[in-house]
Amino acid sequence: MFHVKLPGHDAMARQADEHLVTAQVKLPKRVVERPLRQVARRLAMALFVLISTALIVYADRDGYNDNNDGKVDLLDAFYYATVTLSTTGYGDIVPASDIARVVNILVITPLRVLFLIILVGTTLEVLTERTREEFRLNRWRSQLREHTVVVGFGTKGRSAMQTLIAKGLKTEQIVIVDPSAKVIEAATADGFVGVVGDATRSDVLLRAEAQKARQIVIATQRDDTAVLVTLTARQLNRGAKIVAAVREEENAPLLRQSGADAVITSASAAGRLLGLSVLSPSAGTVMEDLIQQGSGLDLVERPVIKAEVGMGARETEDLVVSVVRGHRLLGYDDPAVGKLQLTDRLITIVRATPGHVTGVPDLRPLPKD
Repeated sequence: MFHVKLPGHDAMARQADEHLVTAQVKLPKRVVERPLRQVARRLAMALFVLISTALIVYADRDGYNDNNDGKVDLLDAFYYATVTLSTTGYGDIVPASDIARVVNILVITPLRVLFLIILVGTTLEVLTERTREEFRLNRWRSQLREHTVVVGFGTKGRSAMQTLIAKGLKTEQIVIVDPSAKVIEAATADGFVGVVGDATRSDVLLRAEAQKARQIVIATQRDDTAVLVTLTARQLNRGAKIVAAVREEENAPLLRQSGADAVITSASAAGRLLGLSVLSPSAGTVMEDLIQQGSGLDLVERPVIKAEVGMGARETEDLVVSVVRGHRLLGYDDPAVGKLQLTDRLITIVRATPGHVTGVPDLRPLPKD
């Protein structure tokens, strides 16, 4: 077994050790009352039953006999209520009068049953909840296929996820992996499945079922982390489409060598958009609109339909930007395009309609040269 060491990896490893969190799968949350609030509420109910029983006994203290001194005071009343409700029943304090015995039958016995229901019910509910969560987790694992794993749920990861959803991907087909428990809590609150842990570890990606994923999006905060995650993900899944983001352009070739099918340089892309906006604010606005799915203009990829076979790229109803033919990406004006073929895919600009999914997401692995 070998370890890849990159610049800054030792510091990253030490930081990971300091904030080590056991890999844990978090399913989407259901709207339920908080556990601490449930326990506090039931504890308050149990105390209420205990105090009520003690006060009832103390109010009829003359009807009770204490084998120790013959008298029942407030402390004795609470003592009797405690041992009675817990079904301990030492027998040192007993109801002696008929009224006290009737009160025990009609009032204190139902309170004892209620007290036991509160205690036993809390335990059973905890066990039932754990069993239910385990069942949900096992069912989720057995049904999950061809899903998308998003590593890193920061600004880049959220934007990628929103784009995927705008293109028609369902939330239950997205698994978020992030080392921050708070981030995963926010993701599960939005309906996503989350895995808390360091994605550079293979066991964390296995919990996210990365070996069965169709797409893996790597949007980590550090470039060296992105390289390690890409290496681990490609080792687990040879056929998945892996798209990674890096900050520095010089690290892009390293990501491709690690197994990424596509690499997006976030810093350079943002810089180019800034420069374009300076030269032409309108052009910058159009570009911003194109990369924001679901509003205004959308850049989509779709297959060629039968009616378009034999046409030129400019003869279709949509505004074609490029043609994907095999492993080649051809411009609309490239002479090599010629006539459109049924196996081609078109990258077009379309008008987005609110509430309508634009385009068909390309879920096939990218071909290698």
